[in-house]
Amino acid sequence: MVYIVIFLLFLNQYFINTSLHYMKNFFLSLLSCPKSGSPLKIKKNKNGKSFLITESGNKFKIQNKVIRFENNKNYSKNFGHQWQKFSKIQLDSFNGTNISEDRFFLATGWNKSEMKNKLILDVGCGSGRFTEVALKYGAKVVAIDYSKSVDVAQKNLGKYKNALFIQSNIYSLPFKKKKFDFVFCLGVLQHTPNVEKAFKCLPDLLKKKGKICVDYYWKRPKTLLNSKYLFRPITKRIPNEKLFKIIKFIFPFFYGISNLISLLPYGIYLRRLLPISNYKGIYKLSNQQHYEWALLDTYDMLAPTYDNPQTKKDVIKWMKDCSMKKVRCLHAGHLIVRGIKI
Repeated sequence: MVYIVIFLLFLNQYFINTSLHYMKNFFLSLLSCPKSGSPLKIKKNKNGKSFLITESGNKFKIQNKVIRFENNKNYSKNFGHQWQKFSKIQLDSFNGTNISEDRFFLATGWNKSEMKNKLILDVGCGSGRFTEVALKYGAKVVAIDYSKSVDVAQKNLGKYKNALFIQSNIYSLPFKKKKFDFVFCLGVLQHTPNVEKAFKCLPDLLKKKGKICVDYYWKRPKTLLNSKYLFRPITKRIPNEKLFKIIKFIFPFFYGISNLISLLPYGIYLRRLLPISNYKGIYKLSNQQHYEWALLDTYDMLAPTYDNPQTKKDVIKWMKDCSMKKVRCLHAGHLIVRGIKI
């Protein structure tokens, strides 16, 4: 009996190791050097630390189980800052809701059943809220972010063996073309310096009949009247830590006013005149979760270097420029555009 147990344990470990080896080689087969387009190999230095290298000698670190094609000194550093402070609040598994899952499927329109074993790219993963959804339904997910928030996502979701985490610039992605079944980019593109260029880096990564979904802030009078645009010319120039301290100090006052306004007729709309977020009456969260989520999104409104809303006409045109078919544009919280690679 003892021998049988030992044999079964050995067999289980063998399959685990085989599976891990397969996943490592599978993910490596997707990558190419963002500088030269050359294949990458895993090597170890004298200290036993792994890194990626091309035949021409370009090297890229693997640090804290994240492949680094970029460092943290870039325009997206505020996002790394915010997700380190609010590392789990938007994860459904942490807050006990389906908020992220509902938004994901409302935006993408994808079927849960079609995601199993498919290869999906999450562009701008943040703390991993949507990566978690894709993993939940059995997808193999590559999650990238330009900021150090990718470390937060890896820490949150590193238990999944079918996930790979990469720090990368959207303008020089380290992937071979035509490899992904699905690509999504939610809550990201409006925070890039050139939104059109950023989007057009994505469709070539799709396989034939692959699906893409991206969203944007909608450029229309209602959006541009948002009070955050009165403050952003100043707040985006304030160092991240200092800005967060300022917001954290004044937030309780405005949050209290916002809650009072919510009691008025149409208060849920009137409170938008204040330069803070408030989701009471929208999300089913505890009072503490409501407070933290609102504080997070208030900082998220005021801190980014770039905030570039887009028109429906432009985002549809960009899809068609990239030979995407069955293009659909809708409004569901954000301006959402979907397409299929033919």
